[in-house]
Amino acid sequence: MGSPERRVIHPMLSVLSIVAPVFALIASGYIARRIGVIGLAAVSELNRFVVYLALPALLFDVMAHAKAADLAQPGFIAAFGLACGAVFYGTLGVSMIAKRPLASASIDGLLGSYANTAYMGFPVLLMLFGTDSLVPVTIASILTVCVLFASAIVLIEIGSHSDRNPLRLARKVGASLVRNPLLIAPVLGALYGATGLGLPAAAETFLKLLGGAASPLALVVIGLFLGEPRPVAAAERSAALLLAGVKLVVHPALTWGLATALAVPPKLAAMAVLLAAMPTGTGPFMLAEFYRLPAVVTSAVILVSTLGALITLPILMLALGVVAQP
Repeated sequence: MGSPERRVIHPMLSVLSIVAPVFALIASGYIARRIGVIGLAAVSELNRFVVYLALPALLFDVMAHAKAADLAQPGFIAAFGLACGAVFYGTLGVSMIAKRPLASASIDGLLGSYANTAYMGFPVLLMLFGTDSLVPVTIASILTVCVLFASAIVLIEIGSHSDRNPLRLARKVGASLVRNPLLIAPVLGALYGATGLGLPAAAETFLKLLGGAASPLALVVIGLFLGEPRPVAAAERSAALLLAGVKLVVHPALTWGLATALAVPPKLAAMAVLLAAMPTGTGPFMLAEFYRLPAVVTSAVILVSTLGALITLPILMLALGVVAQP
């Protein structure tokens, strides 16, 4: 029997062995961008490849093979979804009390609640839980992309006073969601899966090859994005640290509390908490850029939370009892 110290150190090393490759992929993209071997134009195009081809292929493949019983996870949906909503609207409310405009406060709400379920959630949970994690991660991604983005877009439109007509505003929100490939792909996959036809062998191979590029390339793209120099003032740095703390601590803690209160099965509860603990994804930055809102704090939160997750994720995994299998 080993010493107590070895029994404590071994799980930590196992967790780090799982997380390290993910951050190594991010670091490789960061270094490549910083030394200039990959330019800014390539960053944009690689991101478009992930968003419009690779990740939708993976999502379609997962949902086409998912059974209705697998998607019926009310406890998981409630714990993850309610926590996201509470953090989003809570952060938004605090920002508005601090006299932030509604549009900017909406971005703050996203920064605290928009977990990187697609780019980091898929590879991390796949390494931890195997294929059992694919459907829960897809559900979490749909909730993040659809519900949070829809809420943010509505509030930004209202805050920008660009259109006060409710019908036109509803059309804008609907059009934005319908054009989102990360929403369209799983919906189409679920509809095809419901037919019971099964995918032809050639289609299976195509989706596996294209979808297999999503996770590693997405992680590299995050590093490329973070490697772009963006100066941050002292006040903006403080705001970024606070919002990153909300994302890495408050969001998973609230999800953990809700999962416990709702008696979510331990494995699904661990997945929900870990997904909530993922750093802020690039979605808020894309939205801020689209609406021409200040994005310095947004990019800083993505950087700080991504680096901070290297510490918080292993600690949380140990607290949840999730370690590498022998």
